[in-house]
Amino acid sequence: MGRSPRLTEAERKLWNAFPTGDFVELGPVTCRVGAASGVNAPKDGDTWGPERTIRAKVISSLLLGARDAGAGAVAAVRLSGARITGQLAILGGTIEHELVLRGCHLDEPIRLTGCTTRTIRLTDCAFPGLSGGGMRVGGHLSLSGSNITGTVRVGRAQFESGLWLAGTKVVGDDGEWALYANGAVVDSGMHLRNGDFTGGVGLVGARLNGGFLLEGAILRNPGNEALTADNMVVENIMRCTDGFQADGCVRLRGARINGTFSLNGTVRSPDTRYALHMSHMEARELYLKPAEPIDGVVTLAHSKLGTLHDDPDTWPEKLRLNGLTYDRLRGHSVNRRIEWVTRDPEGFRPQPYEQLAAWYLSDGNDMLARRAQLAKLRARRQTQGLGGRMWGRLLDVAVGYGYRPWLAGMWFTLLLAVGTVVFGLNPPRALKPAESPDFNSFAYSFDLLLPLPAFGQRELFDPGGWTQWLAYGLIVSGWILATALIAGATRILRPQ
Repeated sequence: MGRSPRLTEAERKLWNAFPTGDFVELGPVTCRVGAASGVNAPKDGDTWGPERTIRAKVISSLLLGARDAGAGAVAAVRLSGARITGQLAILGGTIEHELVLRGCHLDEPIRLTGCTTRTIRLTDCAFPGLSGGGMRVGGHLSLSGSNITGTVRVGRAQFESGLWLAGTKVVGDDGEWALYANGAVVDSGMHLRNGDFTGGVGLVGARLNGGFLLEGAILRNPGNEALTADNMVVENIMRCTDGFQADGCVRLRGARINGTFSLNGTVRSPDTRYALHMSHMEARELYLKPAEPIDGVVTLAHSKLGTLHDDPDTWPEKLRLNGLTYDRLRGHSVNRRIEWVTRDPEGFRPQPYEQLAAWYLSDGNDMLARRAQLAKLRARRQTQGLGGRMWGRLLDVAVGYGYRPWLAGMWFTLLLAVGTVVFGLNPPRALKPAESPDFNSFAYSFDLLLPLPAFGQRELFDPGGWTQWLAYGLIVSGWILATALIAGATRILRPQ
């Protein structure tokens, strides 16, 4: 293009600055620290005149080598306060130079599909979407602070030094996606801090090698999935903290977080199947302490956690834990933990109780493990028929399903005392007075309670009247206690 007279004065400034990479400032740029998402982006850029207007084809020509770099300098397109007309489209090309736009307005969506490029910074800009599927960025892509009225599509793209959308406002243009980055590979971190996204954020199968930071981010897709990240891999950390908010389902099914995942923001999605879907995922450490109870169903089913930190005050009312395994739990009494595993909306599931008991055993708390197992059997009893419930209740009262054998001793002692007193006041008659030993109410009651008599008094004396029914009751009670003890000791009647 050279020094073509077809270049406007504004374009000639950019053309001349390119070889040395100098910034070309065509107008003032708003830069308010701490401003809301997208607020610093220009709102009236479509009204700017020729003195601030650059054609997109001039920028693409420079990026594709229309002008040589200056000696001893790094050529780049660096521009601020400009209106860019036409579509900035480089499809499948190789861009050897850095592109930096600050406080600019672009009339049309950006298309960088399949291209290979250096770092691209579009900060505090306003434009109607970006298509960069399959692009390769030998640096980072920054859209921080921009106001984007269209979907950002970077599926299967690769970013060597990060993907930054900190403080970015994106309103998806198709009613579904605000950010579509399925299959993307991002090194050095993905930053969505303080971003505002209307539409879904898609990261299915993405690999984020430097962490995933969503502090203060707002994801809006009510009635649908606000974050869809099935099978995503995050190295280091994932943070949904410091005012993070999701209006819609946060879906992390099958995700793997090789570090710490912290969620202490707000998640609301009562009208989707799950509000927080974290089944079949893995995380070394999970801090699940939302600012308020999650509004909707939460599932951790079949997930594998190293350490779980949570807070009973913000446990969701509906929590699926079936198949969840963990190496460590932090905090809270066994009573609260038993309450924790009873929140499955589909009813009783034995595995959460078994896992809780296994954790207590591994931590050296045998007594707490027995309490978890006992709670499991009591919960299971409610799912059985009348006969099963009655027998279970009997086992529970008699010996605590075998986890409280001392109960049998307590009942035995109580019945023995009753029999000793009653038969002491109302002695049974001797069947063979000449041959019978002296009657002993204690030994007689003991014999009645034992399945096999020890003192030989049961066969020699015959109670009469109402005490006969007491004798029958002691015999039946003795057999029940013996059966319950044997069942508890051998765990024959303890369903797994």
